[in-house]
Amino acid sequence: MSDRDGRGPEGALPPGAGQDTPVFVISIAAELSGLHAQTLRSYDRLGLVSPGRSPGGGRRYSARDIALLREVQRLSQEEGVNLAGIKRIIELEQLVDELRAQLDEMASQLLAAHSAVEQTAATVHASYRRDLVPVDRRQALVVWRPRPRRD
Repeated sequence: MSDRDGRGPEGALPPGAGQDTPVFVISIAAELSGLHAQTLRSYDRLGLVSPGRSPGGGRRYSARDIALLREVQRLSQEEGVNLAGIKRIIELEQLVDELRAQLDEMASQLLAAHSAVEQTAATVHASYRRDLVPVDRRQALVVWRPRPRRD
């Protein structure tokens, strides 16, 4: 189950489990992330990574949690970001992901509305009577005929 083959934790997932399925106990999560189990408990208390829980209350980590633990470690060790900064980065990245999902949904709705408007306009245009011709009144010819004089 280790990451030595370069496959990452997703290669060790049981059949039917997805990226968000909490399947790894803390000792396996510690091994896969390269961190100590006590560090994982600390990160959980700080709210950096929130693993699922088993019915007995034990922590269960998903493949996504393992990736997040690795990112926390990278930001801390390689970038020198403190844990409060890392927590804020994680919160902002989650917000960006949520906003992107909302934007995608709104773009999809806008596209559907635009298509509906075009279809409605085509239906209306198809219903026009062919014997009627629009006249531009600004260019209409006016004939003036003076009234006959009564002398």
